[in-house]
Amino acid sequence: MPDHDLTGFTPSTFTHDGATRRVLRRGTGPAVIIMAEIPGITPKVIEFAERVAATGCTAVLPVLFGVPGREASPGAAGWPTVGRAMASSLWQVCVSREFTVLATGRSSRVVRWLRALAAAEHERCGGPGVGAVGMCLTGGFALAMATDERLVAPVLSQPSLPLACTASRAGSIDISPEELAVVRGRCERDGLQVLGLRFRGDRLVPGDRFAYLRRELGDAFIAVELEDGDANPASALPPHSVLTEHLVDEPGQPTRQALDTVLDLFRTRLLGEEPAVTN
Repeated sequence: MPDHDLTGFTPSTFTHDGATRRVLRRGTGPAVIIMAEIPGITPKVIEFAERVAATGCTAVLPVLFGVPGREASPGAAGWPTVGRAMASSLWQVCVSREFTVLATGRSSRVVRWLRALAAAEHERCGGPGVGAVGMCLTGGFALAMATDERLVAPVLSQPSLPLACTASRAGSIDISPEELAVVRGRCERDGLQVLGLRFRGDRLVPGDRFAYLRRELGDAFIAVELEDGDANPASALPPHSVLTEHLVDEPGQPTRQALDTVLDLFRTRLLGEEPAVTN
């Protein structure tokens, strides 16, 4: 059974181009598409979605893989159960033609479905546009979704594709050159900002990837790079998941400041609030 019963979230489905997937929603106001990391929509991802909903936005969580509500760290479930969940989610991704894991210069096919979902949620929820958060495997999806002008607040949290097994893959991200040119044009013309988050020692998100985004997007790419020692020491996993498993949810903590930066982006771009003043 899942470790979170999904209380407070409304389930539905969304279909585009023959593909139907489940979607969970919470809140009211402009939509933020939240794309989970492996193994899926864990309790920590749900906590993040609840924080997004508390800002006055609608948190929209498409089920791309895994079992919603299932824990990502061992806890009472133990490593065998968690390991099976992660292996199952990875298998779903690796055998699916919807996800591009190794190839450079390409976005995953599932991004087209996600753009359609964002368009539908914008029509449903209203507001000046839509936000999107990708995490790990889905991190770059938020960038590729930004070719649609309705996407006004993209967040790339530890974007891990393509897998950095060569130098060329480490210094790139999963988006086609044509799509990246569209996003760059929006940055130059419309003032679009792209927010990226990573731990400096995270081998899944090498520094070369963020350097590439700085070269391509200039000052429009806002990088939040944290020291490995900033990660939650209670996690059994190496520093990686900035907004979920490795968040230290206490004022003044660097990961909490990163979370607040994400939420402030949604408040300013989607709700029209003034940026928070920091000392």
